[in-house]
Amino acid sequence: MSSRIQLKRVYDKASPEDGMRILVERLWPRGVTKARAKIDLWDRDIAPSAELRKWYGHDPVKWEEFKKRYWDELRHNQPVVESLRAFMKKGDVTFVYAAHDENRNGALALRDYLTQNKS
Repeated sequence: MSSRIQLKRVYDKASPEDGMRILVERLWPRGVTKARAKIDLWDRDIAPSAELRKWYGHDPVKWEEFKKRYWDELRHNQPVVESLRAFMKKGDVTFVYAAHDENRNGALALRDYLTQNKS
């Protein structure tokens, strides 16, 4: 049985259907308490590097290049990727993110990487 990867903004209410809630941000989201976020796992190393995050700056024009660079970081960070895959084998997960853009964010890029690179 394969697990389902959902995406949810940290500002949205947590629900039992989320499964394991994994924060995929390098920095803790502003204005959210740990109690409200209900995060089960936060590994900063799965998030885009600080340099990449600053370069991207949530500029939609840079989205495709951001994804390419982030995927390259993930390919060079296999221990963290494999650790994340181990959690995913246990059941459904929700990648929790802070970005406003639901169509272009690190959580989406991470989900795409994991589903397209199943090794």
